[in-house]
Amino acid sequence: MKKDGRPDGGACPCETMVKIDRTEFLIWSKYIHEISGIHLAIDKSYLIESRLGGLLREFKCSTFGELYRVARADAGAAIEKKIIDLITTSETSFFRDGSPFAMFKYKILPELIDRRTAHGLRTGRHTLRIWSAGCSTGQEVYSIAIALKELLQDLSQYNIRIIGTDISGEAIARASRGSYNSVEIQRGLAPDVLGKHFVKDGDRWKIRDEVRALVTFKRKNLLQPNFDLGRFDIIFCRNVAIYFNVEDRRRLFQNIADRLERDGYLIIGSTESLTTLCSYFKPKRYLRSVFYQLVD
Repeated sequence: MKKDGRPDGGACPCETMVKIDRTEFLIWSKYIHEISGIHLAIDKSYLIESRLGGLLREFKCSTFGELYRVARADAGAAIEKKIIDLITTSETSFFRDGSPFAMFKYKILPELIDRRTAHGLRTGRHTLRIWSAGCSTGQEVYSIAIALKELLQDLSQYNIRIIGTDISGEAIARASRGSYNSVEIQRGLAPDVLGKHFVKDGDRWKIRDEVRALVTFKRKNLLQPNFDLGRFDIIFCRNVAIYFNVEDRRRLFQNIADRLERDGYLIIGSTESLTTLCSYFKPKRYLRSVFYQLVD
């Protein structure tokens, strides 16, 4: 569910956008928080109007109050899934912000592998488990996989599992396809990286099979424990917590702490900080970036 809060666009200019009143907004903000964890302040009413306006027409509702009642009455939760897909922001890019990926390649990975080797894991293949929490349409996950391939070269020595999760089923479906249009592909990808790791597919670009084979995608709510995912050596959770209130942010990072290996690494957004939020992570700096590890 990424990531910068801008609306994806509104209704057709030829149509009159239905407005949401204060009472309806309070009901909807509570409902959206319940199903996704996203906190909407009162000044974000335009997000509901612009993003969910199409559902009014689809379900023949004249007000957002009517649409809420229809959504609540939907036993199969199909409308709920549509609402999550529409309200979450899929704003992301390949190698977003740059510095965290340099830290991942030149600090975290070598340090992690050296430490595991020093602890006696010299035989067999090294296991690396990496989680992109809130992976949106997959650009971060594929950036991680590409960085691994370029740094480690011979991946046969490693048992690599990269998993991307997002609460939006539509985002997960798009990520799984690994297919991007020319605008998406130009955001963060250097021409040489594009040529090595993508193939032209009509008017789109598709991730190469050997990169796609490294990753798995699942629909998950980060505010739930997600015990079935197991534990990870490295977790990316960037620009996700900004959509949660303080209480839910603490719950999010407690859940992440439970999924992180004792010597693992957490990478969050460049404008985010855990210093005053929770006490079970300690920050460490590498050049212009910060990563977190569990407190001993």
